[in-house]
Amino acid sequence: MRIDPLHAEVGTSPASASWSIRLDDVSVTYPNGTRALSGVSLDIAAGEMVSIVGLSGSGKSTLIRTINGLVPASSGTVTVGPHTVTGMRGRALRELRGRIGMIFQGFNLADRSDVYRNVLVGSFARTPTWRTLLGVTTAQDRELALRSLDSVGMLEKVWNRAGQLSGGQKQRVAIARALMQQPSVMLADEPVASLDPPTAHAVMHDLRRVNRDEQLTVLVNIHLMDLARQYTTRMIGLRAGEVVYDGQAAAATDHDFEQIYGRPIQPRDVLGA
Repeated sequence: MRIDPLHAEVGTSPASASWSIRLDDVSVTYPNGTRALSGVSLDIAAGEMVSIVGLSGSGKSTLIRTINGLVPASSGTVTVGPHTVTGMRGRALRELRGRIGMIFQGFNLADRSDVYRNVLVGSFARTPTWRTLLGVTTAQDRELALRSLDSVGMLEKVWNRAGQLSGGQKQRVAIARALMQQPSVMLADEPVASLDPPTAHAVMHDLRRVNRDEQLTVLVNIHLMDLARQYTTRMIGLRAGEVVYDGQAAAATDHDFEQIYGRPIQPRDVLGA
């Protein structure tokens, strides 16, 4: 069934209860012997907007992936909301991931499908298998897809193929897809790494608005100083898999960033206007 977005009722998608996140002495060692995290302990309150800052190889992506179980902790305990992620497998882990929105640097959209169908993918975790296989959607999911797109300014592109969109537009569709899950936590892994400055600011603004309007817990992996300071309230700095900074993002000094990076600040550490 084709929906006319110009005549659909749109607004803010209903918010789910946000979850807190806790890592207790978490370490991750990959099969090749690389130690990506070492004794990380963190408490992130429900509704916080947190940036995870560090250079490539600092453990940022590993940390964020332990939260939804994409990377298992080698030791320690990961707790998300009421769920202990450590040791979780199978159906229980799939159901947990259905409540954790994930945004990737590479967008992970189906370029040959239209924007609408890409966003509907976010509902699959709670949709019976027969509905998914037959492509049968509920009126509630159709309305939620349009609301999610409208919330990131992409409603007018609803019938465009994803492959026709710019990088920034694709990332905003990816945010809408994550909102379609009605998540309790939103994770973003280097969501602006491949975007130009104005588009990167727009995407970060969308994530901050999601945090404020939905009161949703949002974690963003990023290495850019100005974006961390401007858009997040708390910053966690990682270096060689260890936490070397944990405090207010706006209060972080250039010296703090140099401690996180393990070197002097360079022009590429700032995105710009």
